[in-house]
Amino acid sequence: MEINKPKFWDNKIGFLSLVLLPFTFFYIFLIYLKKKFTMTLAFNIPIICIGNIYIGGTGKTPTSILLTKKLLEKGRKPIIIRKFYKGHSDEYNLIKNHSLNLITNKNRIEALKEAEKSNFDIVILDDGLQDYKIKKNLNIVCFNQNQLIGNGLVLPSGPLRENLSALKDVDIIIINGKKDQIFENKILKINNKLDIFYSYYKPLNLEQFKSSKLLAVAGIGNPQNFFQLIEDNNLKIDKKIIFPDHYKFAKKEINEIVEEAKIKDYQIIMTEKDYFKVKDFNLQNINYLKVSLEIDGLDKLISRINQI
Repeated sequence: MEINKPKFWDNKIGFLSLVLLPFTFFYIFLIYLKKKFTMTLAFNIPIICIGNIYIGGTGKTPTSILLTKKLLEKGRKPIIIRKFYKGHSDEYNLIKNHSLNLITNKNRIEALKEAEKSNFDIVILDDGLQDYKIKKNLNIVCFNQNQLIGNGLVLPSGPLRENLSALKDVDIIIINGKKDQIFENKILKINNKLDIFYSYYKPLNLEQFKSSKLLAVAGIGNPQNFFQLIEDNNLKIDKKIIFPDHYKFAKKEINEIVEEAKIKDYQIIMTEKDYFKVKDFNLQNINYLKVSLEIDGLDKLISRINQI
């Protein structure tokens, strides 16, 4: 699914948000009914859910990858499970590129049954917080400091999948960005038992781009986060091209971008996720910013997971 996020979602509550409120109330009511009448299934394998409240672009998959790698180092046998969507091959390829075990299925229940039958001892459920059929052992919710909760409203008036009150059923919050005591206080009022961690992206190949004029291309949930990461590391972007989240690039349009880069002497810089969507085109002058996700207090977080 390709997502073009409306700009008003991240602004103060305005006219469009108010016009859409009746649909939002109806959507919230549907969520309430779904929670109330959905039968929850428990599994014999521990399930760690990495989810979000804000729709898209909060770092769920990089977090899933990092935690899976650390659990492997601790001697565990983790498996990442994702619901299969036809247009999400970029994220599946990102996981596979890190040589991690992955099960995808249109039905998460069937994927979990497959994991139970296999030789795995813990599931990292990448996205699935809103799948109320599954009993999770630990719920982790990711936020990005640049957006946090946007205008604070639920779809379609705002970018939230459900009310912040859903954090009552969450155990751990990971905020990608700098410490934000105001936001911490806000969510701790909802659930004072939350453990809060902070994460950040550490660029690994900045030298490759330092002497270049950059053409930055992004087809992710929140492209501004990618652009800001580049600029925060003292690189100047000469042109930005934005595509919808999970966009399937055509070779022709990438060729056009490459030709423009040649004419204007740009070096193309992409996210790793986008790069793996175009690398089979075998085009020159396309590179991606390699990053490592770091979590402050990671050992404490892994210890909490290992207690499950």
